[in-house]
Formats: sequence, C-alpha cells, structure tokens
Amino acid sequence: MPDLVDTAINAGNFNTLVKAVEAAELLEIFKSPGPYTVFAPTDEAFNKLPPGTLDSLLQDIPKLKNILMYHVAYGDAMHEDLIEIDHAETLEGSIVAIDSADGKVKVNDANVVKTDIITDNGVIHVIDAVLMPAIIAGK
Repeated sequence: MPDLVDTAINAGNFNTLVKAVEAAELLEIFKSPGPYTVFAPTDEAFNKLPPGTLDSLLQDIPKLKNILMYHVAYGDAMHEDLIEIDHAETLEGSIVAIDSADGKVKVNDANVVKTDIITDNGVIHVIDAVLMPAIIAGK
C-alpha cells in the first residue's frame, strides 16, 4: 500500500500540496511510519488563496512548514472518529477545530469533501481550503 506522499501523487489533484511538502523538506515526515491524519487541500483549494500567497510561502520555508504541519494530526482518525471529536492536535503544535453535523465534517472553516483515503502510514481527508494556524492568520 502506498504511503501518504505516493497516495497524494497518484490522486493527481494534490500537485500543489506535494510541491509544497517537497519545498519545505517534509517528505521524510510524510513518508515516516506515522500513523498520521492528513487534512489535504486540493490544488483547487490552494488556488483560492489570494494571488501571490503561494509564491510567497514557497519563499518562506519556516512559514510554509508551519502551515503544512498544521494540516497533519497524530494517529489515523477515520471519518467516524472525526464525528466523535471536536478538535485534534496538529504536528505544528496547535489545535484544529473539528465540527460535524449531518455526517458532514469541517476542519476549522474547511469542508471535508472526501474521507478515509487509507495509506500505509495514515489516512487522508480531502478539504476544500488551506488551513492557516492562528499565529500565521493573525488571530
């Protein structure tokens, strides 16, 4: 079974995420045994960022690392687990809010649009927005 990175590459709609992970030199973490839960923004989600934001982040590796690590939680939380919890600790060190209603799940303000993509070292949940840690979002 492929790991988180290979699964994202094979899916074809996470090219920006994979490029960012490579730029931030985080491949080793995303390929490590884990298990991890990744809230993975699609290429379309990255395209929703204000113009120039992605290019700016690719030049600011410490900030990029923080943002990417904010998309990863410890353990392999499946969809039914997400429905039962209201937050998750991220590898970045802070908490993401998890909210569920009528079987739909939100992580902060992002909608989970596809769940339970199982990999060798965790699980991927596809989200429709890029998550920003409070320290970066200025909150």
